[in-house]
Amino acid sequence: MIQSISVLGSTGSIGRQTLEVARHLGIQIAALTANRNIDLLAEQCRVFHPALAVIGSEADAEILRERLHGTGTRVLWGMEGLIAAAAMPETECVVTAVMGMVGLRPTLAAIDAGKRIALANKETLVCAGELVMARAEERHAEIIPVDSEHSAIFQCLAGCSDRKQVRKLILTASGGPFFGWSREDLAQVKAEQALKHPNWTMGAKITIDSATMMNKGLELIEAMRLYHLPMEQVQIVVHRQSIIHSLVEYCDGAVLAQLGAPDMRIPIQLALTWPDRQDSPAKDLDLLSCGALTFAAADEETFPCLKLARQAVQAGGTACAVLNGANEAAVSRYLRGDLGFYGVSDAVDAALEQIPVISNPDLDTILEADARARQIASAFGG
Repeated sequence: MIQSISVLGSTGSIGRQTLEVARHLGIQIAALTANRNIDLLAEQCRVFHPALAVIGSEADAEILRERLHGTGTRVLWGMEGLIAAAAMPETECVVTAVMGMVGLRPTLAAIDAGKRIALANKETLVCAGELVMARAEERHAEIIPVDSEHSAIFQCLAGCSDRKQVRKLILTASGGPFFGWSREDLAQVKAEQALKHPNWTMGAKITIDSATMMNKGLELIEAMRLYHLPMEQVQIVVHRQSIIHSLVEYCDGAVLAQLGAPDMRIPIQLALTWPDRQDSPAKDLDLLSCGALTFAAADEETFPCLKLARQAVQAGGTACAVLNGANEAAVSRYLRGDLGFYGVSDAVDAALEQIPVISNPDLDTILEADARARQIASAFGG
């Protein structure tokens, strides 16, 4: 079992649950990072006593240093601080729970430093998956997914030494709060409605992604990168109960599924204890009370973000970085009330149409495509 971790994004939903799991397991906290939430980060530092704390801006770093004076915790800020937290000698595992493209450089730094990566930042693999996975294989770095769906697939693939035996991966989707709604109804929904997820408690951005089903499109791309399979071997089905977290179908017709209560502490803990398992603070799954388990096809016409993700995969190169960057910018606007529900997918579509695809991109090219996509989505409809 891992003995020490750095938590990138410790004040977010996954970060807070990671600290709960770490406390339960007795894991030492080497570093904590946050973007702007100084109050919670300072509180976490006083509880967990990390060697390093990182905040987003230099001004906030000065405030944090004052609050942590005398604790022995060093304070850094910005990307330099995130990279330091990811590569520090004191940590065995880096939990990447930051949101968006900001997680890419620290993940690469953790790989180069030979850390285990508990990956909760799907954008890293969506935008630069081929680059990241190649670097991980070169450095023999261990990447264990924290997303419930990819953790499920990871577990269902355990013991499979030949991926040619895999017929397909089946990603389950809750369908979000608007499953079964018409386009006419969805055109009017506000962010407040979209933030009411039926099964999971998550951050605002990922909750909106679940409502638009972009989250499942990003997970499709992530699955391709993690498990080296083409898009045609990744299926998405709507499973409203969020009990079966994903499945693997093998060539002999056997289908393995991972079930559990919808509690992110389960995949978080597995990423920290693998290949061992420990008692979890999560609630046990009671099959006699969880009700019927149902499945339905994903509606890519009503939820076009999923179709856009497939288009980006087919285009290849920088298209997935464009998809992700435009979506992040568009979701921010939707949360502010600047775009309608379908404005998100329309802005992403516009970015994919306007930005030429560059094949075999390096890191700088990926970051440039991301920045251009954000510009287009930020100005869309203006």
